[in-house]
Amino acid sequence: MCGIAGLFLKSPALEGSLGALLAGMLDVLAGRGPDSTGFAIYGDEAAAPGMAAGDARVRLTLRGLAGADAPGLTRAVAAGLEGGDADLVLRDDHAVLLVPEAQEAAARALIARVAPSARVVASGRRIELYKGVGLPAEVATRFDLAAMRGTHAIGHTRMATESAVTVAAAHPFSTGPDQCLVHNGSLSNHNALRRTLRREGLAFETENDTEVAAGYLTWRMRQGMTLEAALAAALDDLDGFYTFVVATRTGFGVLRDPIACKPAVMAETGDYVAFASEYRALAGLPGIEAARLFEPDAARVYVWERAA
Repeated sequence: MCGIAGLFLKSPALEGSLGALLAGMLDVLAGRGPDSTGFAIYGDEAAAPGMAAGDARVRLTLRGLAGADAPGLTRAVAAGLEGGDADLVLRDDHAVLLVPEAQEAAARALIARVAPSARVVASGRRIELYKGVGLPAEVATRFDLAAMRGTHAIGHTRMATESAVTVAAAHPFSTGPDQCLVHNGSLSNHNALRRTLRREGLAFETENDTEVAAGYLTWRMRQGMTLEAALAAALDDLDGFYTFVVATRTGFGVLRDPIACKPAVMAETGDYVAFASEYRALAGLPGIEAARLFEPDAARVYVWERAA
C-alpha cells in the first residue's frame, strides 16, 4: 500500500517552510504505511553549516551513528583530511558530515574505520536523507523535519509487505550523488536487474526492489542520460506496477507504469509542484484551492528542473 509524497518549490518564499509542509503531507498518509517513514531534503548548498558560498563540499548522511562516537569521528575525519576541513551535524541517530567534495572517498574510508556501525545512506552537495521505524509524526519529530528548509523534498510511509520492519528497508533509497527515489508498487524483474546492475558496478544493501529502481536510474544517468530520459528508458526495462517520485540535485520527476493502478494525484501552482498518493495530503498546502489538480498519466514522464 504505502504512501509517497513530493514537493518541488518554485518560489523561494516557501523554502523556509519546506520541511513543515512535507511533514504535514506525510502525517496525513500515515494510514497507508505505519511501519516506517523516510524523507530526503534538498537544501541550499551555501546554507549548510561551515559552507561558504561557492565552496564545493559534499554532505554525507550517516545512519546508525551513536552520539558518543560523533566527537571521535569528527576529529578523525578532520585529522585525516587535507586541511582538516570537516563539520558534523547530529540529528538523533543520523548525522550529516560535510567534507570537501574532492576528499569524499578519503572521508568514507575514515568513516568505515572509525565508525564501522554507521552507514552512508546518501551523499551529494544538497541532499540529506533520514529514515526510521514508526509513524510519520514520530519520525518527523525525531529529526526535526519541520525546521528544515530547502528547495525540494520527497518522502515515504511504508507498509512492510515484502520484508521485515527495519530502518535499512525503509524508503527513500539513494544510490547516486544527490539522487533519491520513493516508490509505491512492486517490480517483478528486480532480482534479474539487480544482478545486471551489480555487474555494472552498482552496490545494494537490501533486497528491496525500490533500491534496484534507484540503482537503475543511477546507472542510466551515469551513461549520460538526463533524468527525463532515464525515466523514459525505465518504461522498457522495468516490469511490474509502480509509481516513482524521484529527486536529483536540480530535478523532480514522476513516473507511473503503463497500467497505473497505484493512486496518484498532483497539484501545480506558480509556487510549487506537489505529488501525493491521496489528495487529502495536498489539502493543507498553501494556495491549493487555486492549484491545477491532475492525475499523472500512465507511462508519461513528468520532470521539473531548477537552476543549479
